[in-house]
Amino acid sequence: MRVTKKCDVYNFGVVALEVMMGRQPRELLISKDDQRGLLLKDMLDERLLAPTGQLGEEVVFVITIALACTINRPESRPTMRSVAQQLSAQTKACLSDPLDTVTMCKLTSFQK
Repeated sequence: MRVTKKCDVYNFGVVALEVMMGRQPRELLISKDDQRGLLLKDMLDERLLAPTGQLGEEVVFVITIALACTINRPESRPTMRSVAQQLSAQTKACLSDPLDTVTMCKLTSFQK
């Protein structure tokens, strides 16, 4: 494996997912395509109350960025500069559905 800046982006995504999930996201990352119907609420740390309102939107935003950072093809991942700019601008993904119905498929569609 060749180490590149895209490895840093991937690692950032893994750490962000780990923080949100409360565990290593190994299974999620290995079988991401098989998990497209997985509900976001089932990914989140079970020890915490489900986020609502603005906090729910921020959780969706962070997970969306983390998933973009962990795309299998390095050339498809955002740059770390882009990730940092998105985080500092506090741009939010549009959360039109209740948090407990948001799926992985919906989150990955925000990346385009």
